[in-house]
Amino acid sequence: MIDYLIGVDGGGTGTRVRLADSGGAGLAQASGGPSALARGIDNAWTTVDGAVRDAFAQIGITSVPRASCAIGLGLAGVHNKEWAAAFIAANPGYAALALDTDGFTTLLGAHAGKPGVIVAIGTGSVGEAMLADGTKVEVGGWGFPAGDEASGAWMGLRALNHIEHVLDGRAEGRAFAREVIDFCGGSRDAVQVWLGTATQTTYASLARFVVAHGETDPVARAILEHAGQEAAAIADALDRSHTLPLALCGGLSEVLRAWLPPATLARCVPAQGDSAAGALRMIQRELKRTQQ
Repeated sequence: MIDYLIGVDGGGTGTRVRLADSGGAGLAQASGGPSALARGIDNAWTTVDGAVRDAFAQIGITSVPRASCAIGLGLAGVHNKEWAAAFIAANPGYAALALDTDGFTTLLGAHAGKPGVIVAIGTGSVGEAMLADGTKVEVGGWGFPAGDEASGAWMGLRALNHIEHVLDGRAEGRAFAREVIDFCGGSRDAVQVWLGTATQTTYASLARFVVAHGETDPVARAILEHAGQEAAAIADALDRSHTLPLALCGGLSEVLRAWLPPATLARCVPAQGDSAAGALRMIQRELKRTQQ
């Protein structure tokens, strides 16, 4: 018997868990570190399980009753079907499990399961749409560094490339470049060391410098303008008719609104819920489907 529902939003920067009773009423929330599948299947489950344990602790339950839990997970990296299959196979004992991309659960949360479009911009990026006939459409989501346009990691990679040029004397360095260089160690040798250990998450940590200098530095401004154009292109590819509601989601969504083309911004509506809420909705749907 299912007594608890769990919704999980797991990305390259952090994980959020929402715990509900069998009827969907919220009980607790918790968070943890990254659980993107690119960081390893064992790591993803360890992080998810830890956040679930913290959520149960808030309602006085110290041991997760997995056998009476149904868990829905929207995770970065699910596009890789081998990783997704390995993650499902490693289920530590949850009675029911539904897994999809964090983009899809963001879509379910943003439009309460109804037709619509989302462009999710955080550490990575992806666009998802649900058409009026229920068809799911996806754009982007190719992963870093090959894709993830407009994301924090994408911005950070461009900031890093700029400071390489500055350190070489190929470009002029202003306050933006100096702050990024200092953050990466302060010298050419230190930046080389930084590059040797850099991950998608650490590249994304540079996005804040791009945002902070967007109004004053021409390089930072160009990165943000390009990001706005990329987000608009994702939205257009998802809905050429421009008739579906569009929600901009993710940790960089509010920042990027200022850099969207006016026509794209005019289509935007507030998200009704987040990815964790969408993951809860997804596992509820799965339970109804299997019980029919």
